[in-house]
Amino acid sequence: MLSLKLPQLLQVHQVPRVFWEDGIMSGYRRPTSSALDCVLSSFQMTNETVNIWTHFLPTWYFLWRLLALAGGPGFRAEPYHWPLLVFLLPACLYPFASCCAHTFSSMSPRARHICYFLDYGALSLYSLGEPDRRGSAASRSRSRGGTRDIGACPSGLSCTPPPHRRLRLPLCRLLHAGLLAARPPAPVLCACRRTQLLLVHRPLLLLPLGLCWGRGHSCGQEALSTSHGYHLFCALLTGFLFASHLPERLAPGRFDYIGHSHQLFHICAVLGTHFQLEAVLADMGSRRAWLATQEPALGLAGTVATLVLAVAGNLLIIAAFTASLLRAPSTCPLLQGGPLEGGTQAKQQ
Repeated sequence: MLSLKLPQLLQVHQVPRVFWEDGIMSGYRRPTSSALDCVLSSFQMTNETVNIWTHFLPTWYFLWRLLALAGGPGFRAEPYHWPLLVFLLPACLYPFASCCAHTFSSMSPRARHICYFLDYGALSLYSLGEPDRRGSAASRSRSRGGTRDIGACPSGLSCTPPPHRRLRLPLCRLLHAGLLAARPPAPVLCACRRTQLLLVHRPLLLLPLGLCWGRGHSCGQEALSTSHGYHLFCALLTGFLFASHLPERLAPGRFDYIGHSHQLFHICAVLGTHFQLEAVLADMGSRRAWLATQEPALGLAGTVATLVLAVAGNLLIIAAFTASLLRAPSTCPLLQGGPLEGGTQAKQQ
């Protein structure tokens, strides 16, 4: 171990364009690093080190929360706890997948794309498992003789959203999950992929907010609790940092190692997940007596089957893109980092 040397770091002009990051001028690892080099690089200061650790450590935090909740009294006995697993399992998975992607993405251009295929596949599962408070059993009330039973709904909330409003958000969430899993483009779609990402799936992240505060308020007064407010703030800040590439865009080279947008993006994403979990647990605690009287929409088998189906669908999407990537020639613009049009013109010349 004493004979091992830390990998040499490179400047931006010394690595292929596919590895370039906006505003990051130094701290790049060799684009042909071995797996051991990638692991060792997580213990030296590169432009990826903070990215790795800001998701590796939270992985263990969310795993601890999952085990603590699952081992608590009454968790398995209460059916309304089961859908929480669809949220907690991906909440543990997505930071670990991101950590692995940032660790091993410098092995080759193909390995870089495959790593982020898996990263965004894990994000899509988290998007699917994100709690839908308006579409849950806690947001519906029973009717007696055609009159709404306010007593069955906590806090006298408006608990009967129209059917199309209960359907629209889950369908959009499934679409969003599919777009996240399919985010790595095929070679014929590789031009301007960052622009496509911003224009297509970023607005869907804000869709729950628009539906919540649109016509026919049905989110409930508890949506204004502290945890919900912090979660919303972190979600908005996360999207802004991911899309804007600030502050490194304003001062290229000044934030190569500490303080660039992707590091801040990781921190805000993890904090958002933490506050989201706290908000869900607070909602469940305040509704415990009422939830115990409701029949779950899905049993444990149905809940697990839904998650397994989503995992299988994501793996099929990732496998399709990976197979297309492995068949692509090394001169493909997707592997060079240049625009598709430029590669096509070069081939014609």
